[in-house]
Order: sequence, then structure tokens, then C-alpha cells
Amino acid sequence: MQAVAPALPTLRNRARDAARNAPLAAAIVRAWLSALVGSGIVCRTQTDDAKQREKIESAWRNWLPQADATGAAADFYALQSLAVRAFIESGECYLRFRSRRLSDGLAAPVQIELLESDMLPQLDLQLANGNRIVQGIEFDRLGRRVAYHFHRAHPGDKAAFSVDLSSYSRVPAEFVSHVFLPERPGQVRGVSVLAPILTRLRILDDFTDAASERAKLANLFAMFVRRPMPTDAQANIDPLTGKTIQFDDQGAPMAALEPGISQELLPGEEVTFSDPPQPGAEFAEFVRSQIAQIAAGAGGIPTEFLTGDLRDVTDRALRVSLNEWRRVCESVQWQVVIPRVCIPVRAAWAQAAMLAGHLSTADAMAANVCEWTPPRHRHLHPVQDVQGLRLEVEAGFRSRASVVAEYGYDVADVDSERSYDAAREKSLGLQSDAERLAQAEIDRLEAEAAAADATAKAARERAAEAKANAEALRATKATTEALRTHEIAAASDRAKVARLEVEAARVGLAELRGSAK
Repeated sequence: MQAVAPALPTLRNRARDAARNAPLAAAIVRAWLSALVGSGIVCRTQTDDAKQREKIESAWRNWLPQADATGAAADFYALQSLAVRAFIESGECYLRFRSRRLSDGLAAPVQIELLESDMLPQLDLQLANGNRIVQGIEFDRLGRRVAYHFHRAHPGDKAAFSVDLSSYSRVPAEFVSHVFLPERPGQVRGVSVLAPILTRLRILDDFTDAASERAKLANLFAMFVRRPMPTDAQANIDPLTGKTIQFDDQGAPMAALEPGISQELLPGEEVTFSDPPQPGAEFAEFVRSQIAQIAAGAGGIPTEFLTGDLRDVTDRALRVSLNEWRRVCESVQWQVVIPRVCIPVRAAWAQAAMLAGHLSTADAMAANVCEWTPPRHRHLHPVQDVQGLRLEVEAGFRSRASVVAEYGYDVADVDSERSYDAAREKSLGLQSDAERLAQAEIDRLEAEAAAADATAKAARERAAEAKANAEALRATKATTEALRTHEIAAASDRAKVARLEVEAARVGLAELRGSAK
């Protein structure tokens, strides 16, 4: 419990100073704050009763602008940002729930007072009732937190000097939420996120300051005039102007330089201009390596977030580093911010609204059954990321309500707005985007069907023409075959006649020969 107690004020003050004056520390705080809270972690009531949900959400929205007891924060979401910023810089923050009168006219008679780490003193006491106070927090014999002993005024305020700082205000633990991330068992106070990198930040600042001073000192000398040992007559003559040398308040000679000056030098004189050394490659490499170590020690923030330098960084590599960084942020959101900032505030509001008669007991119980949704990170590839979410919903891996909730909206509100938009567009004779897309798809399919019909018709016509050609060819072939058969038959008949004629001739010849004998 006492590991950080002696150095806690010093560590806290140095972290705050770095966040105010060191550019990298300011960038780290800004990156953490944006990743953890962003525009605000929103709450959605999970009851199935639509009327009850609307009643609870309406009462909650009415109270949000009244959440801050001091009025410094615009609403509860700004209060979230302020509390988380104090948690990042100082390592811890305290939310004190302040009850208010019904006559104050609040939507719920409770407000939140943010208290810095300074408000809880380094007080260690053993009480007569067996409880003990460790670093300002009172524990009972079972080790449970029962109260916080705060300063009655901020110890850094000038007005606090008129207050007896040895007296404290004991606030029961049920009215306080301690926002911090315990990193060891038994740890009771928080440590800044900047604690591991304060030394590195100081080394980097000293190194860059030294390089800057070196460059400034080197640039003080514009030129050097070389000349032989002057005689007594030449001792006070300026070689550039030929006039008497002018001296400054410290007795150093001054040589004036003007744009476009042309000057003749005396015999033996020459001018050498200053060529101060520039930071070498080792300077940039050292700074880069220090920034990488600082980014790693600050929770694994991508170096590109701190420097804004995206050279030689592919989108795939950036996605890997961002996903790892976001997992770290999600762990802090669900281990610190939501259970120590969001849930206690919602519970205190529901109880106060019930006691004031704005909500019934059932409504108050339903109000505590809610879902907290951190703001969604921006898409690296909007088209691909949205298509991926759509595929997850279509595949049944998640619900559309969960996707809508990641964007910070309630699916019931989104569906109601979509229904209203559709009805309004229909009444005005307008087409919604979905209808336009559907009509465009119908037109495309009809055009494709018409083109297919035309292609089929042309194919049928070509087939009929081919069939007719085939029939004509077959008829021509049949005619040709018939003619060929007829010609063969005629030739055969002619051959038979010829043979008969030959036979008759032979018979006649034989008869003639017989008559001759």
C-alpha cells in the first residue's frame, strides 16, 4: 500500500507539468482521452417495454446537462472526459455524489463533484474503532473501504490558507467513486500513465534543447575576418567599411552586413564565413528511438499517433498497430472508466430519480439494466469495414442492434427514424435510397432480360434459316440423286439396246455368211 506513497505528490506534479509543457506528453494524454472517451460513453436501457424504455431515456437525457455540481462541464459526457483526463494525468480522480433539494428543480436531485488527487491527503492513522486510514482512505477491520477523508478545500488554492488543513471532511464510501487502475494487489492510490516515461521525456527534451542551443550559438557568428598583424595606423580601421571600427557594449568589434553589399578588402585581408555544423543522422535516429520507447511506455500508443509521421507505413501495418492499441484501450474502458465512472453515476441518478418520484421502483431497477457503448473508432477502410460488419450480421455472428450500438445509437431509435423517413418520403412522392436502389436493380435486370430475349430471338431466326437451308440442301440432294438414278437407268437401257443391236448384227452377219456359202 505504501509503495508509491512517499513519491506520489512529486510524481503527480511532474506528470501534470509534462502534460502541460511537453509536446509528446500532451499528445499522449490527448490520444488516451480520445480513445477512452471520445465524444462520450453512452448508455442504452435494455428493457423490452418500449414505453418504459422511453420514459427512462427521457428522464436520463433531461438530467445529463445538470450532472456537474460546479457547472464547469457541459453535461455528463464532458464530465466523463474531465474525470478521465484527471485519471490519465494524475493517476486517479474522485467522483463525489452530492444530494440536492427537490426545490433546486433538477431532473434528479443529485449531482457529481469531481475531486482531484490532491484533495485526498497522505494521511495514515489507526482509529479507536479498529478502522485505519491509509493514504486518506479509511478501511474497516475486513479491509473494506468505508470512507474517504478529503481536504475541506483544495490545498493548492490561496483561499485554503485560511482553513485549518489539519481538519478533513469524512465522506462515506457509498458517496464516492475512486477512479484509478490498481496495478498491484493492495494498491490504494493511482499512478499517472505518464509515470514510466517521465525520465525519457526529460532526456529527450534536454537532448533537443542542447542541439537547439548548439545551433543558435553557432549561428551567432556570421563571418570571420582574417588579416595580417595591423600596424598602429590600421589598428582601428574596419576592413569592410574602411571606417573606424565600432565596438558594442562589451567592447567587441562590430561588422555590419547588408543585402547586396560589395566590398574591397585591403591587401592581405580575407573573409571566412561561418559554416556551423548541422545535426547529423544520429540526431534523427536518436529522437526516433526515444519516441518509440516513450510510445511503448505510454501504453503501446502507435508512434504515428504522437508524431503524425506516416512515411513508410503501410495501411496493413497501421491496422495491426491500431488493433493492438485499441485492445489496450478497451481493457481500460471496461476495467476503469465504465465500472468506476459510468455505472456508479447511473446508479446514483436512478436512485435519486426514484426518491424524487420521477421514476418508479421498477423503472429505477430497469434503468440499472443497461448497456454502455464506447464511441466507435473511425473506419480505416469505410467500404471494406462496413461490408465486413454486414457479412457478420448476415452470417448470424452478431446482431444488427450490436452494430448500431457501436456507432453510439439505439437500434429502436434508428428503426423509428427509418420508418418516419420512409413514411415522409412516401407522402411526398419521394423515393428512398433503398427504393431507388431496388428500382435501379429492377431496371438493370429488365434490361438484361430484354437483351437476352433479343439474343434468343436472333438465335431462333438463325436456327430457322439454317433449318431451311438444310431442307433445301436435302431437296437438292434428292433431286440430284433422282436424276443420277434416271441417267443410270437410261444408260443401262441404252446399253441393253446396244447389246441387242450388236446381237442382231451378229445374227444378220451369220445369216449373210450362210447365204454366201
